[in-house]
Amino acid sequence: MRGILTLLTLLATSGLAYADTVVATRNIRANVIITAQDLKLVPSELPGGFQLLEDVVGQEARVVLYAGRPILVKDIGPPALVERNQIVTLAYVSGPLTILAEGRSLGRAGIGDRVRVLNLSSRTTVTGSVLADGTVSVSQSH
Repeated sequence: MRGILTLLTLLATSGLAYADTVVATRNIRANVIITAQDLKLVPSELPGGFQLLEDVVGQEARVVLYAGRPILVKDIGPPALVERNQIVTLAYVSGPLTILAEGRSLGRAGIGDRVRVLNLSSRTTVTGSVLADGTVSVSQSH
C-alpha cells in the first residue's frame, strides 16, 4: 500500500516540478554579446542553467551556443575588455607606491578575469586581474 501511495504522489507532482530554462533561439558564436532576441524561455528543469533572461542578456558567449539548447553558467561570462595582443597598462599598487608599465595581453578577458600579460619593458610574463577601465592589476592583493 505504501508503495502505491508513493507512486501516486510522484505521478501527481511530476508535472509541477518544472521551471523555465533559458535557451538560445539561434546558433551564437563564441565571443558574441547575447541580446534578448537570441533567447527564449522553455519549460524545463536543468541544474546549472539560467531561469531569467535578464541574467544572460549582455553577457558574452564563451563557447558556441546552439539553438534550442539550454545556456549553462559556464557557457557565458562578462564581455571582454581586453583582447589578445592588445597593449594594456599594468598597475602594481602597494600602499603609496604605484608602478605603471605597458604590456601586451596574451589572452582575452573581462572585468575581474585573470589574464597573462607580457611586460614590454622587462619581457617577463605576469598574471593580473582586469579592472573596469581595462587596466591589468598585478598587485599582491589580487
